[in-house]
Amino acid sequence: MDQENNQPIQEEAVVHRPTRSLKKQIIVPLSIFLFLLTMTAGIILYAKGYRFFLQQGEPRVSKTGLLRVTSLPPGAQVYVDGHLTTATDNTISLPPKKYTIKIAKDGYWDWQKDFEIKQEVVLNANALLFPKAPTLKSISTFGINSIVVDPSGTKLALKIASDSAKRNGIYVLDMTSRTFPVLAGQSNSTQLADDTIDAFSQSSLTWSPDGKQLLASISGKLKQPTYYLLKTDGFNKAPEDTTATLQALTDTWELQKHDKEIAQLKSFKANVQKFAAQNFHILAWSPDEEKILYQALQTSDMPVFLNPRLIGNNNLYERRDLEKGAVYVYNIKEDLNTRIVESAEGVCVMPSPECLRLFTWLPDSEHLIYLHDKKVDIVENDGSNMTTIYAGPFLDHYAFPWADGSKIVILTNLNSPDVSPTLYTIGLK
Repeated sequence: MDQENNQPIQEEAVVHRPTRSLKKQIIVPLSIFLFLLTMTAGIILYAKGYRFFLQQGEPRVSKTGLLRVTSLPPGAQVYVDGHLTTATDNTISLPPKKYTIKIAKDGYWDWQKDFEIKQEVVLNANALLFPKAPTLKSISTFGINSIVVDPSGTKLALKIASDSAKRNGIYVLDMTSRTFPVLAGQSNSTQLADDTIDAFSQSSLTWSPDGKQLLASISGKLKQPTYYLLKTDGFNKAPEDTTATLQALTDTWELQKHDKEIAQLKSFKANVQKFAAQNFHILAWSPDEEKILYQALQTSDMPVFLNPRLIGNNNLYERRDLEKGAVYVYNIKEDLNTRIVESAEGVCVMPSPECLRLFTWLPDSEHLIYLHDKKVDIVENDGSNMTTIYAGPFLDHYAFPWADGSKIVILTNLNSPDVSPTLYTIGLK
């Protein structure tokens, strides 16, 4: 009897066990699948720039843009509209609008620029920070009359006058060296000629277009100067007198310069070439040959040559309204035109070789040295973040960047009238 009463119970237990097990087998994998699906969708939305915000107490999902912030040196503080937000190097997600970004580090000048953040667009804020107290070091032991930089911007031709005719003469300083030079005897400075044959320390110097030769002009007792052609890879025991063949030599050099300019201009599209020929006085190409520093020949409006515009450019600093005499940088690949300085005293209003001495590209092709008002400034190629690096005494127009961008070479006597000018470096890192 008891067995009969227990039988239905046992049967009922047998019926319900598989049902609960089946539900568990379905619910658990389904929950995992839904979780993974939700996480995948969230990652995809996050990658596309969507972010979760609380706006007036209500949850909202909004599409953002990204700002990648880097600095040299690294580890600087990043302020977004005055609020300390992160540190370099990092990427910030921001709702679309205009922001003021400041990057600051103790001992360095602040860097600041405006950015227009757009949905699903990544912008780059790359800050090169300059020290507030740069180091000043002497790198030569003799008085120097003048300096001439070669076309590549990596070598300096120097005229040295000392008490010795053999030490006097012309030297070449190689700025690709990683060590600090001390002229006369060091491996990265080479004497090309001394004063035993002629007064080379009093000559005028001109580099060949390829930087392999120097033309030295010496005004002596003769009615016309004597011209010597010097090789720049070592001492010239018998300098070549090229006075009689000077015209042929200079014609050859001018042809080489012209051919190079034509080759560079071929990187322009036909419509850009035509506009540049009418409106640009080219001062200098950037080291990477992707940008042109120029002075506007006339007031005009530059049309947009690249349509559609490249995504990811910061166009807030673009100036396509050209003003006669103002100095600009034109980015060939990005069709981006920016103004460096307005027409003012110290900036050439008409084309002149003196313009070349006011501006020099840094090796990174992103910054320019600007010499004005007895100061050495560095400015970005969009005209922003003009920073005074040196405001002490130096000979006008003699400031050249070291080949790796780590320092600037200047010629100065530090306001000592009884001391001949010599070379110093201003440390940038």
